[in-house]
Amino acid sequence: MSSMTGNKLKISIFGESHGEAIGVVMDGLPSGLEIDLSFIEKQMARRAPGKNNISTGRSEGDLFRIVSGIFEGRTTGAPLCAMIQNQDTRSRDYSELKIKMRPGHSDYTGHVKYSGFNDYRGGGHFSGRITAPLLFAGSLAMQILENYKGIYIGSRIQKIYTVEDSTPFEESEECVLNLRNKEFPVIGDEASQNMQQEILKAREEGDSVGGVAETLILNVPAGYGEPFFDSVESRLSHMMFSIPAVKAIEFGEGFNMANMKGSQSNDPYMMQGTRVITSTNNSGGILGGITNGMPIKFRTAIKPTPSISKTQKTVNIEEMQNTTLQVTGRHDPCILHRAIPVIDGAAALVVLDLILEREGEIIR
Repeated sequence: MSSMTGNKLKISIFGESHGEAIGVVMDGLPSGLEIDLSFIEKQMARRAPGKNNISTGRSEGDLFRIVSGIFEGRTTGAPLCAMIQNQDTRSRDYSELKIKMRPGHSDYTGHVKYSGFNDYRGGGHFSGRITAPLLFAGSLAMQILENYKGIYIGSRIQKIYTVEDSTPFEESEECVLNLRNKEFPVIGDEASQNMQQEILKAREEGDSVGGVAETLILNVPAGYGEPFFDSVESRLSHMMFSIPAVKAIEFGEGFNMANMKGSQSNDPYMMQGTRVITSTNNSGGILGGITNGMPIKFRTAIKPTPSISKTQKTVNIEEMQNTTLQVTGRHDPCILHRAIPVIDGAAALVVLDLILEREGEIIR
């Protein structure tokens, strides 16, 4: 099993949901970059479980300990390693799942691939718990992009189940920063209330709901990325699909482009002072796999949380018989609001890697 990604900036995540600790190693960070740990702590708190009645009851502070790579507030150039202790585990909740496969989870595929030796408690290494160290790395990358390149990344909840927020996503730093201060990052207040009601309703029914996140990446200059296999879309999609529960992604107008003619979907060029821009942004800031200087915009679909308390059909792999399963334990009725900062951080890792590839180690 290998959980590594990146070209110039390489990251490796490790640990299991109910193991002693989870963590990340980042290799390729330039030296001398000033790091504000309070920024990372704030981002980690946005993902942390156990904060409200629309999240899991598992209470983890996601307090990280930096083992190497930062000295006196700046990166040293050595691999940066951070660890997060698992504290609030209840492994007994998962004893039945060694032989009964949860629908919608990786239990069966992991059992087959790793010959039954994988840690099944809480999903093991497949768990959304492992997005905590991914977020640590992404938060650090976000801070570097903002402080040294003026690049801002932010996401909003656009849809929960059938409730959509029709309020436009303003392409501004102010809008992006305001969303970070919201526990439930929706722009429209009425939509926010209706979405949370749907989540609570699903919880009462022993069910769950999914939704759509919309992400903006502001101030990325034109010229980053490659055509074909290393396109910006390819790199971002690769990273987004590394987040458990992400099942779809689209850039700009995405699937809606199938409803347009070329005269409608093409983004006309125009001058803004000495800068080339487009009057529309249907392509989401990327053409030919390369950034065109417009805001990068994409949407990701998050499936409903597969752990639900309703009785479901499954199989007993020890007896090789059909059976039923009612999942117990503490689970989110919706994970989208906790996935938002993870999506931001994951996108930051890709953008920072692209910049380091083109500009080298020194980005200050």
